[in-house]
Amino acid sequence: MNAQSNAGKALQFDAVIIGAGVIGCAIAFNLAKRGYRTLNVDKLPAAGYGSTSSSAAVIRTYYSTLDGSAMAYEGYHTWKSWPAYLESDDASGLARFIETGTLVMKTEANGYLAKVLKSADQLGISYEYWTADQIRDAMPGYDLQRFAPAKSMEDDAFGQPAGGEISGGVYFPCGGYVDDPQLSARNLKDAAEKHGATFMFKTAATEILVAENRVTGVKLENGQQISAPIVVNAGGPHSGKVNALLPVDPGMTIRTRALRQEVVQIPPPDDLGYSREGLIVSDNDIACYIKPGSGGQLMIGSENPACDAPQEVDPDDFSRDLSDRALTYAYRYSQRLPSLGVSQHPVGIADLYDATDDWLPIYDCTDVGGYYLAIGTSGNQFKNAPVAGQLMAELIGYCETGNAHDETPLQFQLPNIGYTINTATFSRKRPVNQDSSFSVLG
Repeated sequence: MNAQSNAGKALQFDAVIIGAGVIGCAIAFNLAKRGYRTLNVDKLPAAGYGSTSSSAAVIRTYYSTLDGSAMAYEGYHTWKSWPAYLESDDASGLARFIETGTLVMKTEANGYLAKVLKSADQLGISYEYWTADQIRDAMPGYDLQRFAPAKSMEDDAFGQPAGGEISGGVYFPCGGYVDDPQLSARNLKDAAEKHGATFMFKTAATEILVAENRVTGVKLENGQQISAPIVVNAGGPHSGKVNALLPVDPGMTIRTRALRQEVVQIPPPDDLGYSREGLIVSDNDIACYIKPGSGGQLMIGSENPACDAPQEVDPDDFSRDLSDRALTYAYRYSQRLPSLGVSQHPVGIADLYDATDDWLPIYDCTDVGGYYLAIGTSGNQFKNAPVAGQLMAELIGYCETGNAHDETPLQFQLPNIGYTINTATFSRKRPVNQDSSFSVLG
């Protein structure tokens, strides 16, 4: 349903969701299924048009925290049964989950994955130890010399081996990527519309209306006012600007930032045998990850080491041109794969993460009645989007029926894996979580 045909009329909804990326659309779907009349407002022209469209869309089960791993494992099961989640009998026209498995290098910096594997054991996530020889068998041409810590190309020691060799890694068979992240958001939008959800594009919210410390709706840039007792900030990299539309403080101690990120795409060497079903690799030693890209390319991104300093930007004013950073990532990966041909003018994507201080998301209520947060999500929460939609719908129902979530947090049961999350983990008031990787790995 398109609300723009009703321009000029006073519109009333049960919930307004600001943002129509994969998170915002998942929230709409799960609220609409529960009978809420929802409206998503987005300044962009279509669902998933913003940072969702640039997501690497990796599906993996390893996070730095137990609850993060649980969310991701639940998400894996959801992506495996995407048509069923969407209540669709027809898989044509739906985004596809390509299951490749994921390999994580064991390094001193990641504690040889001890915390990750402890979580995997608690949650029943399968994994295999791989030796250096098994890694070379899976990734022909690999040089497993150590290079840590990761460096920028300006460093005189860039490309110099640090001594020793990566002794092995951990292979997680439950993992892969979604072939079209923007399409996945459109799938969620279409599924939500079947339950009566409404979407309004090319329209920005300019004010969140509050009376007696309770939201009453939003005002749009065309002057139209939308009445609703619930407003959800799912603004992705614009989440800080959305919060600024409130006339009062939502009561956050964790902040979000729009961080500029680059990924580079390079043709893989023939001897690697890499394809659409190629293995996804997380390599902490060179601080890069790789995955299959479009058109048979190899996609390379940063795992945010200290040498790749965060670039906080205005989400409405930043460069989408690749810089030397993209070239650095390519050359860092060429340390691992010497036969990789690196162009001086690589192709790729520059877009934004919406990252919190500890790189873990905020799924929470606020100090303002009816105002909810699903923010700090882009970068490492795409895989969790379907689960986040369920969590937010449960959280909103929990709070709107009189429960004091800040005092007695929602206990959210993950139906596929039988684990219950204490959602205080994702509180806006939490202390910075020192268990985090403080990177895109979450």
